[in-house]
Amino acid sequence: MIHIFAFYLFACIMIASGALTIFARNPVHSVLWLILAFFNAAGLMILVGAEFIAMLLVIVYVGAVAVLFLFVVMMLNIDYAELRAGFVSYLPFGILVAIILAAEILLGVGIWSAGPIELAQRAAPAPVDMPNVQAIGALLYTRYIFLFEAAGIVLLVAMIGAIVLTHRARGGVRGQNIARQNQRRPQDAIVNVAQPVGKGVEL
Repeated sequence: MIHIFAFYLFACIMIASGALTIFARNPVHSVLWLILAFFNAAGLMILVGAEFIAMLLVIVYVGAVAVLFLFVVMMLNIDYAELRAGFVSYLPFGILVAIILAAEILLGVGIWSAGPIELAQRAAPAPVDMPNVQAIGALLYTRYIFLFEAAGIVLLVAMIGAIVLTHRARGGVRGQNIARQNQRRPQDAIVNVAQPVGKGVEL
């Protein structure tokens, strides 16, 4: 009974937070909704007995979201005074979200103690006595090897696209001349000076 309740709880909150991630006008709010979606996705992974993937979702994705948050703040012109002014008004809502997350963590620990549901064997069959990390590795590199490589290609294309979009010509910024940097000799870059005591440095 607890597995069914937890599944609908995690699934509904994850779908709602995913939709709010898309429709939120403030990019900072979108990142916070995305963090909530990752937490609930980790709860669903615990339900199917994939606690290793749940740990990766919390540590890697939620940790990387903090870097994403920094990129958003650096690239967009955000009014910090407006954000600080709305902090007090959003404080009760933030406390409510923190309580919900703490309750979900306790519920996830209870579910993990109760054992995974039978859906795990139907979605990704693996020996019962095999550790979770070993079972994931065996499935990724045997049954799902082509999908795993396709996901790597998609990530590579996304990385190249991000580099191309951000590498644009800007006024007043000199471009990098790689050939000139490689041809530079150490004696042209370093000058040994016998600096007298008590005198300044000539630039």
